[in-house]
Amino acid sequence: MSPKTVHALIIDDSRAMRAILRRILTKAGFRTCEAEHGLQALERLEEHDDIAIALVDWNMPEMNGYEFVKAVRSDPENRDLWLMMVTTETEMSRVVKAMAAGANEYVMKPFTDEVILEKLQLLGLVAA
Repeated sequence: MSPKTVHALIIDDSRAMRAILRRILTKAGFRTCEAEHGLQALERLEEHDDIAIALVDWNMPEMNGYEFVKAVRSDPENRDLWLMMVTTETEMSRVVKAMAAGANEYVMKPFTDEVILEKLQLLGLVAA
């Protein structure tokens, strides 16, 4: 899959964090859309049927990232959506909980551009 055709959803209540992730993804050739919380992200999934990956913060108002992951995984329409948690939550119990709920990857903040790109490579969304 060419990243030129991949649409990524960035979900974070921090405008600055969304801008950082947008820069990394855009530079790698992705198209992006954004949401400030999980409920808004569910709306974005309804609006765009070509989103291949969502980068999800854990701590957000309205609907947090863990709740978003559970909601996405409960909907068969979204079973092929890649989910990458990108969060300050560093406790191993949180990592395990997110992965058990259906997250595919987990990145702890702060991170480097290279860490995000490596995770995208692991998921097969960018060439190695």
